[in-house]
Amino acid sequence: MKALTTIILLIISNTFMTFAWYGHLKFKDIEWLKNPGLFTVILISWGMAFFEYVFQVPANRMGFKENGGPYSLVELKTIQEAITLIVFMVFSVVVFKQKFEWNHIVGFGLIVLAVYVIFKKW
Repeated sequence: MKALTTIILLIISNTFMTFAWYGHLKFKDIEWLKNPGLFTVILISWGMAFFEYVFQVPANRMGFKENGGPYSLVELKTIQEAITLIVFMVFSVVVFKQKFEWNHIVGFGLIVLAVYVIFKKW
C-alpha cells in the first residue's frame, strides 16, 4: 500500500509542479491573466509549487526504505523522474496541443529501460 500511495502522491505532486513551471505560458489565453508582470507570474508559480511540496514531501518520507517504505533513495528519484516525464508528456499534448513525435517515443522508451535497470536486482 505504501508503494502505491507514494506513486499516487508523486503523480499529484508532479502535476502541480508541471503547472507551476509551464502553466504560466498559457496565461495569455486567460482574460484576467493576459499581461501579468514577471513578479506576479513568479508568485502564482510559487503558490502552485507549494502544493507540489505538500504531496512530494509525504510521498518521499512514506516511500523511503529507511522510514519503513519500499524504495531506496535512488529508486524514489527514478520513480519521480519517470513520473515527471509522463506528466509533462500528457500536459504538453493536452494543454499545449504538442505533437508526440517518434523521437519522443524512443526517448521515453530509453527512460523506461533506465527505470528497469535501476530496479533490476542483479
